Amino acid sequence: MTLAEYLEYDDGTDTRYELENGELLEMPSESDLNNVVAIFLLIEFSKFFSFQQLRRGTEVVVTGHRATSRVPDLMVLTPEAVTALADSKRSILLPDMPPPLLVVELVSPGKENEERDYRYKRSEYAARGIAEYWIVDPAKAMITILTLEAGFYEKQVLTRSDLIRSSILPDLALTVDRVLQN
Repeated sequence: MTLAEYLEYDDGTDTRYELENGELLEMPSESDLNNVVAIFLLIEFSKFFSFQQLRRGTEVVVTGHRATSRVPDLMVLTPEAVTALADSKRSILLPDMPPPLLVVELVSPGKENEERDYRYKRSEYAARGIAEYWIVDPAKAMITILTLEAGFYEKQVLTRSDLIRSSILPDLALTVDRVLQN
């Protein structure tokens, strides 16, 4: 499937999809824990960004072998990306639009989900120019923060009482335990 075909696709249901290398990938509903963590982070991020910059359910087109569109659990947009989306019929950051500032993915159970979040999305988000990518893994009780440096992500792995250190949110005062124990 091409990106244009994906943007026009409607199967008449409310099923959510991501497009991965030209193939539709059905998105099951999130676990309750993942939803709670995403909402907690959304509330925390609202202390630093305008509500217009915060997104859940917005798609971002990334680079892949074929057309790929991801639906991160949470995004922080730049003001330029907010402007670019203002007249859009669909909440999707197309390739000609500015990338998000920060993307958060909550790892769902299963090897395939883990591989997608830790491996494939990492390279896709770096190629898209996303300044910071957080991988929140409730099962492992850890948060991996990837910061874009010269086109590649530098990694910091945080666990338990580690304070989250973010270049995008330098005044954030949260530990991994606090994020995951809501």
